[in-house]
Amino acid sequence: MTLKEEIKHSVELLKKGKIILYPTDTIWGIGCDAKNTKAVQRIFKIKKRDDSKSMIVLLSSTDELKNYIKNVPAIALDLIENSAAPLTIVYSGAKNMSKKLIAKDGTIAIRVVKGRFTSEVIRQLGSPLVSTSANISGQPTAATFDQIGDDIKNSVDYVVEHFRERTRNIRPSTIIRLMEDGKFSIIRS
Repeated sequence: MTLKEEIKHSVELLKKGKIILYPTDTIWGIGCDAKNTKAVQRIFKIKKRDDSKSMIVLLSSTDELKNYIKNVPAIALDLIENSAAPLTIVYSGAKNMSKKLIAKDGTIAIRVVKGRFTSEVIRQLGSPLVSTSANISGQPTAATFDQIGDDIKNSVDYVVEHFRERTRNIRPSTIIRLMEDGKFSIIRS
């Protein structure tokens, strides 16, 4: 299967509410359409994760932020554009996605991806993509495909074939919380 075919197939499955195991711009992730509450609930179950813990949502461009955040702080665009490493930002005022993804305080963690595969899947899906590490909650994060447990691989509807052999030194994104006034704090570096 070519990369183009793999993207198309992944998008078709996501549109049907399916769960995929896929390479993000950082680590391998478990994902679904962020607007599909049933699929989001299934990911919580797969990860054995408390549904009060939010998950990261991926977008393909900064232009999409306004569709999912009530007020995008002006500094957000500068932070994203100038960050050397992948950057996840926790924003206030989440909207237009599954309520299961929005924290009780109305926040949502969003990362604008730079990886070609993931950004193209999001673009063709026309919806944000859930991204949570491919592990059971509380277990170590898998840095490579080979480190992902069979329990995870067997619980999703599709495992992306491309990039499985990728072994570069990757790590989860930096996470910051950004206030509407432009002030921010680092959650994970």
